[in-house]
Amino acid sequence: MGRSIRLKQLVFAGLFAAIIFIGISVLRIPLPAIVGRPFIHFGNILTVLAVMLLGFNYGAMAGAVGLGLFDILNGYAATSWLTIIEAIILAAMVSLSFRSIGYAEDRLVKLYWVSLVAGLTKIVTSWCTGVIEALMVGTSLKVAMIGAFTSLLAATINAVACVILVPILYRLLVRVGFNRQRLGTR
Repeated sequence: MGRSIRLKQLVFAGLFAAIIFIGISVLRIPLPAIVGRPFIHFGNILTVLAVMLLGFNYGAMAGAVGLGLFDILNGYAATSWLTIIEAIILAAMVSLSFRSIGYAEDRLVKLYWVSLVAGLTKIVTSWCTGVIEALMVGTSLKVAMIGAFTSLLAATINAVACVILVPILYRLLVRVGFNRQRLGTR
């Protein structure tokens, strides 16, 4: 892969990281929860789009930087490492599911499969993060597991939004010229 392609991917990864950060900062609807301080936001949707367009490496980097930086700068620094791990796991699952459908940009049903995998991954990783956060403050494992489960409303809303919006936004981006070939993604 040539230097210009790597530079282009790095620039777009930085652009996506900035858009992810701004996407969370601009629209953030906090919800009450027993564990953590969850909120509804567009960060995961934008991370999924970054992975679909840039591939795992640069997409995961964009998601980890955008989501992690938001956490560090907005009062979630103690658990920002969990957010970064969540972003990498989400990127891996999106990359695997997108590869499993053969990067079929023309089939909306296949794009919905990728976004469904992303949504379910987000729910599972949010639950795991909630358990870890509850354990960090000294609760027992059983209480942490139950508390994390009861705090999944924001993750579920974010997941449903991801399933609905990612295929539509992805198709729009491809139509206006952002595609894997143009961005140098294999």
